[in-house]
Amino acid sequence: MGFGDEPLAYFLTWTVYGTFLQGDARWWRKRRSGVRPPQPLLERWHRQRLKHSIVLLDPTHRGLVEREIERHCDHRNWKLWAVNARTNHVHVVVSASRCSGRTVRDQLKANCTRVLRESDERFVGRPVWSVGGDWKCLNSEDELAIAIDYVLNAQDKMDRKRRR
Repeated sequence: MGFGDEPLAYFLTWTVYGTFLQGDARWWRKRRSGVRPPQPLLERWHRQRLKHSIVLLDPTHRGLVEREIERHCDHRNWKLWAVNARTNHVHVVVSASRCSGRTVRDQLKANCTRVLRESDERFVGRPVWSVGGDWKCLNSEDELAIAIDYVLNAQDKMDRKRRR
C-alpha cells in the first residue's frame, strides 16, 4: 500500500458499556500501548467507578444493531462485508471510501445507539457503548477473508469450545 492509498476495508470492534474494562482478565488494550496483561486491581477500580448498570444486548437488540449497520452502510454506499452483534460487543468488516476507520466506527456506533434508545428505555440517558473501540485497516484480500471469517464464524466456534 503506497502513501495516500486507502485500505481495502476496515475491521471494527466496539464493546457494550462496562463489559471490557482496563485490566480485564481476558487481556485488554491500552491506547498507544497495545495489548496489556490482566491487572485485577485496575479492573476492580474501573468496575467500582461505573456510573450505570451493564445492559447486555439480547437477541432483539442484536438484530436491531445489525439491521441499522446494514441500513447505514447502504445509505453511505459502503460495502458491508460482515457484521456480528454479540451480547457484549460488535464486529464489522466494511469498505468505506474516503473515510477513516474512526469515522466509520463512530457513525455506526451513533446510529446503533439511536435505534437502541428508540427501542428500549434502559438505554436512554446513559452510555450504550464503551468509549472508542478498535479499527484495523485491511490491506489485502487475505486479510479481508480472515476478518470476514472471524466475524461470521470464529466467535461461535469459540463459544462452543468454552461450553464443552
